[in-house]
Amino acid sequence: MSDFPIILLQWFRENGRELPWRETQDPYAIWLSEIILQQTRIEQGRPYWERFMRRWPTVKALAAASEDEVLREWQGLGYYSRARNLHAAAKQVVAQGGFPNTLEGIKALKGVGEYTAAAIGSFAFGLPAAVVDGNVYRVLSRHFGIDTPINSTEGKKTFAALAQSLLPQDTSPSTKDPSSSADYNQALMDFGAVQCTPTSPRCGDCPLVESCVALREGRIAELPVKLKTLKVQERHLTYIYIRYNGQTAIRRRPAGDIWQGLYEPLLIEVRGEMRDVREMLRAAGILLPLTSHLLPLKRNVKHVLTHRVLYADFWLWETNEKPALPEGYFWVDEADIDRYAVPRLVEILLNDI
Repeated sequence: MSDFPIILLQWFRENGRELPWRETQDPYAIWLSEIILQQTRIEQGRPYWERFMRRWPTVKALAAASEDEVLREWQGLGYYSRARNLHAAAKQVVAQGGFPNTLEGIKALKGVGEYTAAAIGSFAFGLPAAVVDGNVYRVLSRHFGIDTPINSTEGKKTFAALAQSLLPQDTSPSTKDPSSSADYNQALMDFGAVQCTPTSPRCGDCPLVESCVALREGRIAELPVKLKTLKVQERHLTYIYIRYNGQTAIRRRPAGDIWQGLYEPLLIEVRGEMRDVREMLRAAGILLPLTSHLLPLKRNVKHVLTHRVLYADFWLWETNEKPALPEGYFWVDEADIDRYAVPRLVEILLNDI
């Protein structure tokens, strides 16, 4: 074993983060934490993990829930395909009689890729699998001075091989054994999250300072290298909350777009700059009764997703005459609106109702 993992494990014993899913080897609890944390910071994801564990303490309980219930509990975390995949994978696990304990079996679960499979395999079953996440990419690229783009095919292979080569051979998952591969994986991730951070890393008290190539060559800010491949799309949304006799209209968003399966008020989307809301309603075949009141609540609200930047207007439409709804919309009591899972953008806007 080289000095690199030994030093990391020593650092981990003194600086490792205390997290509830590290206090168990229950594959369900570990899998749940990994899915929640795929695109979420620990401080944001932890309360969700705790709520899920309280409400559905076993994978069987989660599998028995409805998709709407899971989406509602997930509300606010974003990337809702994770919640749908989580629910589908829970059903897979129950159908096959329990969690698979091989990397191939774990990767066969819906929504589980290379990283998540390695994490579950290492933490729950002690498999000798290296975990490579954003923190690991950063630490390895800086320490070893690797400038191969981490999101390139070559980069993924390079870092995966390096991480695996550094993994301790002792495969015990016990956190009491400081030489275990599970501890090493957690140490490397924590080191990137706490010590070797994206900006302002703590190089002054870093235990790897003498062997860090990036520090020696003055390239800390340059590494890791990532190819810029995303083309950001801009979209303009107008949401209209209809209020009629204690009811409002919503629909469930269809497949094939953002927020699949979540609910939203009346939506009109146009290309380019937003036009007058009454004009947009008429163009959509929706007539405003004479007794209607259309009030602006928020204008030009910016909401950033991975591949999209959304700009939204939000309106309140109060009417004493029941309007005809476009296809797919239905009436619900306003008092029951909290029972439906909505995107974070809609949740923010509904706060003004």
